[in-house]
Amino acid sequence: MTRSLTILGATGSVGSQTLDLVARNPGRWRVEAITAGSDVAALASAARACGARFAAIADARLGEALKAALAGSGIDSGAGPSALVDAAARDAEIVITAIVGAAGLPPTMAAVQRGAQIGIANKETLVCAGPVVMAAAKAHGATLLPVDSEHNAIFQVFPHDDPAQVEQIILTASGGPFRTRSRAEMRGVSVADACKHPVWSMGAKISIDSATLMNKGLELIEAAQLFPVPVDRLDVIIHPQSVIHSMVEYNDGSVLAQLGSPDMRIPIAYAMGWPERIATPAARLNFASVANLSFEAPDLERFPCLALAWDAMRAGGSAPCILNAANEIAVAAFIAGQAGFLDIDAIVAETLAMMNAGPVATLDEVLAVDAAAREVARAQVRKRAA
Repeated sequence: MTRSLTILGATGSVGSQTLDLVARNPGRWRVEAITAGSDVAALASAARACGARFAAIADARLGEALKAALAGSGIDSGAGPSALVDAAARDAEIVITAIVGAAGLPPTMAAVQRGAQIGIANKETLVCAGPVVMAAAKAHGATLLPVDSEHNAIFQVFPHDDPAQVEQIILTASGGPFRTRSRAEMRGVSVADACKHPVWSMGAKISIDSATLMNKGLELIEAAQLFPVPVDRLDVIIHPQSVIHSMVEYNDGSVLAQLGSPDMRIPIAYAMGWPERIATPAARLNFASVANLSFEAPDLERFPCLALAWDAMRAGGSAPCILNAANEIAVAAFIAGQAGFLDIDAIVAETLAMMNAGPVATLDEVLAVDAAAREVARAQVRKRAA
């Protein structure tokens, strides 16, 4: 049976791998809409290749360029943030949300509000507005399926019918490219250094978040929203081989883990095919060649971003949104050469200290907090550059 599919963020790592699965399974999915941030050529090429009915570019200035690139294809197009929401609101059964950052929040909410089956690869949606999104999903009958490898792993081994059986959820982290480096050794690292992830192939933002361990902190907050367990039952362990993607410990002492090769097409396919499993081209695990699986506790002194995320998760309310907004600004400043690698956690900490976290009840309130936190973080960037 052919199922309709929309991909939000189709030109990024997760989006392109989603399109790869579509191409490998002709007739299984019909692509309704795809979106991108600013890469008109890649978006138009992907739209033509997959036969999408609608394509949207986030940068409103590129609308005419997208129309020109799609001329003669019969594919409708739109531009600007509202066009992303339009894409998500179209009648597709499955929506993969892979837009990086808080920009993915409004279109994801549009898909939630029409009760779609949503594969969430945009962790910031649940970090910034978890309670709001989860309440909307319940009210509108939307199904949320995590695409992040860690949350997807947990989803596969979690007792959804009886969460009280869970003693602990353990998220694994590779440790990133600087796992064994001291703070002094990390001081002068370059963007290229931070993007050299030892296991996963990802975009710059997520690679840098992995290097600071902020990515794991955001995943902790996301897990607290996705799985009904107290936050003190969430933990992180460093697992450099990235073979075990996460674990659930039960109250009888049993630990169930999901294992697989580090290929994002596995969790993406799980979300696309659910409740069925579909074949992927991912390499199969050879346990004899894996040979050794090692683990170590995360060092919160060398990687304070993880500690900041723990604190924001426990504080709740708008604190996770402030954390995420400040981190996006700090990482962008690092990429632009306006801040050093170790400035990232300092900017986030200063922004959290300067803002009063409080309750948020609506998407508009979340977006207002996000905007305010970005201004505070930008001021911190300017202060450090002066």
